[in-house]
Amino acid sequence: MLRIQNIPLPLDGGEAQLKKKAARALGVRPEAIRSLTLARQSIDARKKSDVHYVCTVDVTVADEVRLMTRCRDKNVSLHVPQPYVFPPVRRTSPLPPVVVGMGPAGLFAALFLARNGLAPIVLERGRPVEERTADVERFWATGVLDPSSNVQFGEGGAGTFSDGKLNTGTHDPRIATVFRELVAAGAPADILYQHKPHIGTDVLREVVKSIRLELLALRCDLRFCHQLTGLTLRDGAVAGLTVTGPQGPYDLPCDALVLSPGHSARDTFQMLHAAGVPMEQKAFAIGVRIEHPQSAVSLAQFGPAWERLPAADYKLACHLPNGRSAFTFCVCPGGQVVAAASEKGRLVTNGMSCRARDGKNINGGFLVGVNPADFGSDHPLAGVAYQRHWEEAAFALGGGGYMAPAQTVKDFLDRHASTRLGAVEPTYRPGVVPADLDRCLPDYVTDTLRGALPIFDRKLRGFAAPDSLLTGVETRSSSPVRILRGENYQSVIAGLYPCGEGAGYAGGITSAAVDGIRVAEAVAGQP
Repeated sequence: MLRIQNIPLPLDGGEAQLKKKAARALGVRPEAIRSLTLARQSIDARKKSDVHYVCTVDVTVADEVRLMTRCRDKNVSLHVPQPYVFPPVRRTSPLPPVVVGMGPAGLFAALFLARNGLAPIVLERGRPVEERTADVERFWATGVLDPSSNVQFGEGGAGTFSDGKLNTGTHDPRIATVFRELVAAGAPADILYQHKPHIGTDVLREVVKSIRLELLALRCDLRFCHQLTGLTLRDGAVAGLTVTGPQGPYDLPCDALVLSPGHSARDTFQMLHAAGVPMEQKAFAIGVRIEHPQSAVSLAQFGPAWERLPAADYKLACHLPNGRSAFTFCVCPGGQVVAAASEKGRLVTNGMSCRARDGKNINGGFLVGVNPADFGSDHPLAGVAYQRHWEEAAFALGGGGYMAPAQTVKDFLDRHASTRLGAVEPTYRPGVVPADLDRCLPDYVTDTLRGALPIFDRKLRGFAAPDSLLTGVETRSSSPVRILRGENYQSVIAGLYPCGEGAGYAGGITSAAVDGIRVAEAVAGQP
């Protein structure tokens, strides 16, 4: 197989034109190409008068090695796909592994264990995705929170109520495997080649359900509404678990625990710390959600061609003279700001969009990095206390009922509390209250956000438009703790495998799923 990179393609170009361009790069006639597969597609909008796609394709032709000896195009190379192979299974214990959490890390760990003859018991504190979706919709409509079933807890993890973005800064070869498995479970096939792949929360829920059905077919024991509440250790190793289910607590023998609790499992972190599981503070970021009209951002990014293209997003970052960094995070084109609380009396925002990304607004996390020096304590869970403090402040500022405090960019820059909002209509439910966001964020965060706004506006025209809307607070960009593990993926407590974003080893759907596969390999490979 040959790979051809950097093929420009007009916005209205199709497969026939792509094949002609590939043939030209190879110096052959188009009919000499036996097969052509799109491997990567991105949008080049550097020149607004000439916005086009840039494609990478994989092709097969006769005598590929001979062809490569005379091809002088630097964009052409031999490509040999490397299929993923699960390593040999050496585990001999009669006990099934136990997986805690059904986010991406837990789901993929369970899936790869089960496919290789080690069907696990899977514990999920929340509910199946269908019931969970109904609970979340009820919360957004009424402001009545179910602490066990919400945007953070339940089948699919926190990513189920997001944009379903699959971007990752990692380059693990397992990424391609994750994407193929998602497509097999019902995700759109274009995630295999889009430069910025996304599934959309509506489709992702069906993907999660499909993976659940395969786990059941593989004889996994899936236990919803069952929460890990205790560990039994013996001679420095996991010997059993205490699980609290609908009928009360019970003991579960266990010698291999895949711990993928998600970044909001604060009671689980507390239990693990009390049990002596080594963990440490971890840096994360806090701030607000910023909303703009989607049409304005698409026009700024793509120019006159914007209506012929998918909804645009953005990625912005800067370092300020105060030593702090601001950046955008988890941008949701055509989406909505969502109430993402998991504890009563504490308010959290996040962003979400459906596959179509056809909402009127775009929103993104507008965040500032914080680190252990900001937490005011050396306790491993000081970051959790820090998050809770600002979430409680936001809840109070919103007046209760999970109404969120919001402020226009103009008022924020002028340091005036908003008394009314502008042209950008908020998408957050149950609703917003005009407010002064300085009252629910530390001054070094709000000062950094103010410093970043004009910088980002120069990079993306309209980012600091007066009516742009800030909604607070966003505190759960990533886990505030890291549950320590060694090169064998185990804690110093043998048989305990911290995994995924909640354990501090991932940052999104793709990297969490990859970490789940890695940990499954480690469990299977341990005699």
